[in-house]
Amino acid sequence: MLDNLSTEQLDKLKKIGLVVFDVDGILNSGQLNFLADGREIKSFSILDGLGIKLLHKGGIKSAIITGRRSPQVELRAEALGINYLRQGREDKRIALEELWQETGFDAASTAYIGDDLPDLGAIRAAGFGATVPNGHWYVREQADWVSSTPGGQGAGREFCELILAAQDKLMPILEEYL
Repeated sequence: MLDNLSTEQLDKLKKIGLVVFDVDGILNSGQLNFLADGREIKSFSILDGLGIKLLHKGGIKSAIITGRRSPQVELRAEALGINYLRQGREDKRIALEELWQETGFDAASTAYIGDDLPDLGAIRAAGFGATVPNGHWYVREQADWVSSTPGGQGAGREFCELILAAQDKLMPILEEYL
């Protein structure tokens, strides 16, 4: 898992105490589904959910910054114990900076994963910025790391496990399941 990382990437990952997720295109496929009455439906990967719970077991905080507002995101965040939730924020870099001011985290201690142009400022501002293989090409060019798993299919889980592995926390957590 860590074999393809540079020393610089590993050093950045070792400092992470806060992981921030975009929703559409990361924790779900990015498709918008609507019922006939206009209500929106969102599907989330169960793999990502467990990944976030593993982060928490490793003492790492989690956050969501998303451009859209959705009661489904609020419910999912609550179910997973997400520490910080910011919805309706297209200005994701600014939302991230506000989160730092409120929590005491800083750029070096933050990892951010997003897939599209609205995420780019936050990806670049975070100490470790990540994206998915189905993310926008320019975002992939600017990120520190690109998952092998597409958004909505476990990319969040892969990201969580990468961070935990870099901090030597993954195997002890996984062994708790034996």
